[in-house]
Amino acid sequence: MTQPRRWPPYYTVVLLCFAAVFISYIDRTNISVASIAMQEEFAWSETTKGLVLSSFFAGYLLLQVASGTLANRYGGKLVLGVAVVWWSLFTVLTPPAARVSLAALIAARVALGLGEAAVFPASINMVGRWVPIAERSRAVALFSSGLSIGTVFSLPITGWLVRDYGWPVPFYAFGVVGLAWAAVWFTKVASGRGIEEAASSGARAVPWGRLLRTPAVWAIIVNHFCNNWSLYVLLAWLPSYFKSTFGVTLANAGMLSAAPWLASFVMANVAGAWADRLLRRGTSATTVRKLMQSIGLLGGAAFLLLLPMATSALAGVLLMCGAAGTLAFCLAGFGPNCFDIAPRYADVIWGISNTAGTIPGIVGVAVTGWLVERTGSYTAPFVLTAAVAVTGALVFLVFGSGERKVE
Repeated sequence: MTQPRRWPPYYTVVLLCFAAVFISYIDRTNISVASIAMQEEFAWSETTKGLVLSSFFAGYLLLQVASGTLANRYGGKLVLGVAVVWWSLFTVLTPPAARVSLAALIAARVALGLGEAAVFPASINMVGRWVPIAERSRAVALFSSGLSIGTVFSLPITGWLVRDYGWPVPFYAFGVVGLAWAAVWFTKVASGRGIEEAASSGARAVPWGRLLRTPAVWAIIVNHFCNNWSLYVLLAWLPSYFKSTFGVTLANAGMLSAAPWLASFVMANVAGAWADRLLRRGTSATTVRKLMQSIGLLGGAAFLLLLPMATSALAGVLLMCGAAGTLAFCLAGFGPNCFDIAPRYADVIWGISNTAGTIPGIVGVAVTGWLVERTGSYTAPFVLTAAVAVTGALVFLVFGSGERKVE
């Protein structure tokens, strides 16, 4: 009689990291819907509303490297657990802060960003501590794809809660979800490691100079920036694109915008499984990572360049699904690549690269709005986004590597 397969501990770790990313995205995006009612109540100008919406990124940008370094030193369990408690508390505090003053609200949003800065570096650290090497592409793709499902969930649920119960309710409800997650995290996840650390003769102190002099590290940094340019442009502008281009209602624009993120979730996990399968069959990590990045960035660019030819909302949705779905392959490309080149410092590399990857959330979104205003269409920003993606793919093809570079 065969014994039933035991549930590996790293399954729990990865699923909880997925849940943490999901919670981080519902907490960061709920204000994009709630701010419509908040603007009316507090008589904000469009400029003030923009300041409130963008203030999150100030905190998020500042602590990326520090979060990766802390996770590397103290472990991802402590850093991620504390971070989720921190940002959940500031999610709950957002409504009272808004009623105190605009400055208090902005401070709460910055504090939210400071906490969420740890979610990806600390999750990367936990993958390195618990997930076998042969499963890491799937693990990184799975927990990272929580951002897609979080986005799909947050926008309609926030809209329903705001409509029926008032704009403060999503902040209270989502904050409580984060605190409940933390209780499970600290009780179900063990400290230490689930697998042996990669053998190394190097010192434990982070070799900053060596990391920053390694071309393969810079290939990851550049590609994180280029990937996130597309990601943030789609996150911020999809509903507006569907509404203004095809004349759909705001409600239908929101529904149409959900489809690309569902495609992204599915294809990220397909890409992660495919990448690990190729690695197990003996394909070099360099080839696998370059293949995934090429599909992700070049495929995404191709679909974006085709978008101006869409003559119906259905065609637009299908092309957007293609763009988001192919872009998701990057989560099996540059995403786990830090484990290939410097496994002991994967969390630090992610913190560095996501610092660059946060810049498009500020610059790319603003430039897109400026181009739409100047040209009256989305053709120019989609062409620019495609050009950024192609640039990233070329950089990775030349400088990317799957070989260990830093011990």
